Amino acid sequence: MKKLLQNHDLAGRRLNNRIVMAPMTRARRPDLVPDRETATYYRQRASAGLIVSEGTPVSPEAQGYIDVPGIWSDEQVAGWRLVTDAVHDAGGTMFAQLWHVGRMSHTSLQPDGGAPVSSSERPARDAKSMVFTRDQDGQVGFVEATVPRALETGEIGRVVADFARGGRNAAAAGFDGVELHAANGYLFEQFLNPVLNDRTDRYGGSIENRARFMLETVDALIGELGAHRVGIRLAPYNQQFDMQDYPEAEETYLFLADEMARRGVAYVHLNDNWAAGRSVVDETFLVKFRARFAGTVILAGSMDFERAERLVEAGAIDLPAFGQPFIANPDLVERYRDGHQLARPDRATYYGGGSEGYTDYPQAAA
Repeated sequence: MKKLLQNHDLAGRRLNNRIVMAPMTRARRPDLVPDRETATYYRQRASAGLIVSEGTPVSPEAQGYIDVPGIWSDEQVAGWRLVTDAVHDAGGTMFAQLWHVGRMSHTSLQPDGGAPVSSSERPARDAKSMVFTRDQDGQVGFVEATVPRALETGEIGRVVADFARGGRNAAAAGFDGVELHAANGYLFEQFLNPVLNDRTDRYGGSIENRARFMLETVDALIGELGAHRVGIRLAPYNQQFDMQDYPEAEETYLFLADEMARRGVAYVHLNDNWAAGRSVVDETFLVKFRARFAGTVILAGSMDFERAERLVEAGAIDLPAFGQPFIANPDLVERYRDGHQLARPDRATYYGGGSEGYTDYPQAAA
């Protein structure tokens, strides 16, 4: 049997195979509530060993993309229950990715048109740091992120509580667990990165202080769900959304490996945000990370079957995560098993719209 088709024990939960569907924003719910088509989309892909939902904002403040379903209201919980029931009926396992974008937002998405929040008042200003929302003319598209305001020290607990509520709501919605999104230049990484985080309170300065907000949130989720139902996504060496490199990056993420090991979380999901066409999470780093964290390691980022097979066979990772291939190939696992060619997704239908490019991709011909 191919290695990726073998079962995997995820903190006591049996996965049917090692192929993970990575979280992907699709921006298809103007009312911010999952519906039956959302359920159809995920059910079509439920042969994945593990599905991680699209990033799911834990509060109105947490939003950074238009039309993304959240997880702060009873109506949203009921909508996500449609999704998890569909996935479970198809034999799948699904975690909710809990999300707060921090400064990667726009006043049009914020309560009362306020400023987004971050670790500091520094805005993201590289060419790719754009927010998917409505512009001043009401047209949907990408616009420049709004200048943020720094969270006050006393506000941190409020945001941690939003995530704790998100964890409770995910459980009520039938998710098998949650993944804390602490990667890709969003809120927690904005605190973790010392180039951006210029705070002088207990959430700035040392690695321990910069990681404090993230770890307090992990602990809150563990308190709600148990460590075996909590994962975390990290992006070592990330430069997405105007995140600058810094000398102690490796030390920072190995510190987090130790902290996640001490807590016994279900998994760490590393995202390899390639820079200048090259991998930034290489096998040398993976070996160091695994030496500090013995739990399940997932790796996403420009993943293909050849790379996945090699890394799993070498023991560098446990589970490979695939993003865009799952968009056009709802039967990605079966195509891997049977050697079918992969379809290519239509980038023009990634965000927004209806069924086209969402639930209308066919399975491979038998």
